[in-house]
Amino acid sequence: MRTVSIFPGSRSGAAIAAAALLALSTGCGPGTDGPAGGSPGPADGPTSYTAKDTDITAEQGERFAVTVDQNASTREYWYLVDPEPDSSVLVSRGRDHASDSGEGAGAGGRLAFTFEAKGKGVTRFTLLHCTFTTCQGNTSELPPETTAPSDTPATEATPSQAPERITYTVTVD
Repeated sequence: MRTVSIFPGSRSGAAIAAAALLALSTGCGPGTDGPAGGSPGPADGPTSYTAKDTDITAEQGERFAVTVDQNASTREYWYLVDPEPDSSVLVSRGRDHASDSGEGAGAGGRLAFTFEAKGKGVTRFTLLHCTFTTCQGNTSELPPETTAPSDTPATEATPSQAPERITYTVTVD
């Protein structure tokens, strides 16, 4: 039997072609990178909750995110404020903003606060939701100095209202 190479003049061309074909075919299977049993693994990213999911159960070592809508162009911001979670039970791993498809003025997005369950127990944390009418003197990184209504009205006719505070209860098994 005569071997025909796809690389004329190369004796190892067939071997290279066979190795490339094998590498391509084995990388396209239906398997997953996550652990057996369908549990989310590190490749799947953290479990995601919405602002309304105020009771969360997690396992030790699990990461999860609370994702909220945010539009910085309209001075709408979210902050992790005191009381922060008990660090022996839950640790904050930061926040990440993802813009919606629009990049111009008024484009909103989502802000994800990520946490890691460290030890068994129950703890709470609070997110503060500020809008241009509820907080004064805040920026995307700096929450307002107070969480009470502002003494300075947002407009001449309407004083600002108190910002929304959402408290989350996390149980780590």
